[in-house]
Amino acid sequence: MSSEADAIVSAVIAKWCAGFAKLDAVALSSLYSTNAFFFGSNPKLYRGRDGVADYFNGLPRWRNPNAAFSEVNAVQASPDLINMAATISFDLAGERDDLVVKMSWVLIREDGDWKIVNHHASSQAPLI
Repeated sequence: MSSEADAIVSAVIAKWCAGFAKLDAVALSSLYSTNAFFFGSNPKLYRGRDGVADYFNGLPRWRNPNAAFSEVNAVQASPDLINMAATISFDLAGERDDLVVKMSWVLIREDGDWKIVNHHASSQAPLI
C-alpha cells in the first residue's frame, strides 16, 4: 500500500465512520461520486449521491452506531483511482447483533477530491 493511498483511504474512512456514528445521510452521501454504485446490506443497487442518501436514511435509527475498519488494504491503481478492501465491524450497542462485513471501495478523483465511486458490502461468511 502506498503511503499516499493509505493516507487518502484513512481520511475517507475517518469521515465515513464519523458520518455513520450520527447516521448522517448528507455527510455520508457527500463522500460518494455523482456516478456511484452502492451495494449495502440489502440486495438493492443504489446509484449516485441521492441513492446513497436513500440507503442511509432507510437504516434503523440506532442510538449509538459505531463502525470500525480493520484489515484495510489499498492500492493506487492509477493517478485518479484507488482500490480498497477492508473488514468492517458494526457495533450497534446491543440493538441488534453486531455485524461484520467485507467491504470494497473504488475511489476516484472527482473535482479535485477523492470520492467513492463503487461501494460493495458482502457477508464475511462463506457462501460456497
